[in-house]
Amino acid sequence: MARRASSGINPGLLIGVAVFVVIAFFGGKLFLNRKPDKISGAQINMEDVKDGVSLRDNEYVVEGTVDEKFYRDGNPNQVVSLKVSAPTGEEFLGVEIPANLTTFNIEREQRYSIKVRIREGGIAVATAINRL
Repeated sequence: MARRASSGINPGLLIGVAVFVVIAFFGGKLFLNRKPDKISGAQINMEDVKDGVSLRDNEYVVEGTVDEKFYRDGNPNQVVSLKVSAPTGEEFLGVEIPANLTTFNIEREQRYSIKVRIREGGIAVATAINRL
């Protein structure tokens, strides 16, 4: 009498698929919950901002909350008023954000870390932005 071949699922294959699903789940979760890279550099001293000439052509990092957004007609760049915590209390810093950095929407009442370069006249121009 002839025997029939077993047609059950191979246990090794079943374990391999289960391990792959678990690794893919936790790997995807780690990848999606990753914090954006922190911008590094010297923190700006708000006391020195009042005299922007001494800060000219230097890069600083400033963290704060967007208070207002301003648009100028015919200019694709945005200007935001950033509320920054200082030892003397809350202070405001105007930051020009070039159009090439606005790959995402800058929202009011959101915290951002912005790397700025101080240009002629003491105007802060963003060179990198991360949402906190």
